[in-house]
Amino acid sequence: MSEILRLKDIDKSFPGVRVLHDMNFDLNSGEIHAICGENGAGKSTMMKIVTGVYKADGGEVIVDGETRHFQDPNDAFAAGIAIIYQETSLFEEMTILENIFLNHEPITKKVGLSVIDYAAMRCEAKRIFESMNVHIDLDERVKNLGMAQKQMVEIAKALTFRSKILILDEPTASLTQREVDALFEILKNLKAKDVGIVYISHRLEEIFQICDRVTVIRDGRFISCHPVGETTKDQLVADMVGRSLDNYYPKCGVQIGSEVLRVEKLYQDDVLKNIDFNINKGEIVGFSGLAGAGRTELAETLCGFRKASGGRVFLDGKEVHINNYREAMNAGIVYVSEDRAKYGLVTEMSIKDNVVMPQLQKMKKGFFIDKKKEQEVTNKFIKDFGIKCPDADFLVENLSGGNQQKVSVSKALALEPKLLILDEPTRGVDVNAKSEIHGIVSQLVARGMTIMMISSEMPELIGMCDRIYIMKNGTIAGELDRESFSQERILSVALDAN
Repeated sequence: MSEILRLKDIDKSFPGVRVLHDMNFDLNSGEIHAICGENGAGKSTMMKIVTGVYKADGGEVIVDGETRHFQDPNDAFAAGIAIIYQETSLFEEMTILENIFLNHEPITKKVGLSVIDYAAMRCEAKRIFESMNVHIDLDERVKNLGMAQKQMVEIAKALTFRSKILILDEPTASLTQREVDALFEILKNLKAKDVGIVYISHRLEEIFQICDRVTVIRDGRFISCHPVGETTKDQLVADMVGRSLDNYYPKCGVQIGSEVLRVEKLYQDDVLKNIDFNINKGEIVGFSGLAGAGRTELAETLCGFRKASGGRVFLDGKEVHINNYREAMNAGIVYVSEDRAKYGLVTEMSIKDNVVMPQLQKMKKGFFIDKKKEQEVTNKFIKDFGIKCPDADFLVENLSGGNQQKVSVSKALALEPKLLILDEPTRGVDVNAKSEIHGIVSQLVARGMTIMMISSEMPELIGMCDRIYIMKNGTIAGELDRESFSQERILSVALDAN
């Protein structure tokens, strides 16, 4: 193995925030090197400097022994560097095939003219998806895909560049275990072909499964670098947060109360089929299943984003008919979407504006908005969630992905809902923030709130939930109580509804 990338004494600041301090990192060919750190530690900023999105204020980016000064991402692509960001950057109205070859379409000659070679594009795309063990319609428009499928398209898009340096920023955040296993096989094949891979993830178990070395950064500074065989999960967490973290799932015992939500024979077009379940006061009820099982579609139907074709929904014993999200919020049902950029946040606005947006009526003081109350509410969530920002007026688009997720959850909790639906609540969130969010969720149910939690992370469901429903093909395939929880049983039911 030879060194193909080195960051040497990198500095980077934004207005009011110094993000990187003399940062150092190196990557070898044929190596998978993980980067760990809390949200806001500087991981994504480091990689945006490597790929020409940002320019460093100081230090060097060295590729194959040569100091490089990338002017834009195209320079980085030309140097053999590709990145898959945590948030997808696909064009919704274009097809999968068009997206993965955008701006680097193969060209052929026909009657003296240069035209796009769609046959070559289709052949290469099929080869890539087959190697990923993913079956997908290349002519489907991206807007019709779920989050997991979009992530797989992003991975395929990066693979079309045949890069020698591949950067993955939270690539498995929205993938099922089967899709994660397929991705890992791809990464192993790329590693065998001497591709160097930078792997950014909050899922520490994946790092020990797939990576060779792991570098920890904290508050924009290099903390440690170890071969994965010479460190432990507890050591990594201690390096990341500056202290040991004892309880990842701080669930507290709660007296379960009366029924809050009951759903009978709910169906929605060909997506949901005769769904029956209930949730009681003080419960955290999880929903598990493979990608496409219908979990998000169920949440969206309950909240009025999708129109139910039939069935009945009861809230506190009274039948409700919810036609839109405003009616859902008025009824006491609040939804935190897995796609925070689409449904959760207005990233061009401040943290404060996002948090108080749904409850401006409550913020009125005479004919005006009570600015002091706005500030107090927002500052409370910034403190409770540990959102890393200079102040409440900081723009959400300048936050890290994990801190954006904290704002999205804060926005929902500020409404003090009766039923809180969390769809992948800790997606893209670091291990310390996960523990904090789990702790807040436990406090909420202790105060009488009811939680419906959708998650692709089975340890999260097992650690936090009182009951788990398993979905498959738009149906409830099974139900487990806490005494029956295990990853094997959940996966077994998800794979075989019988």
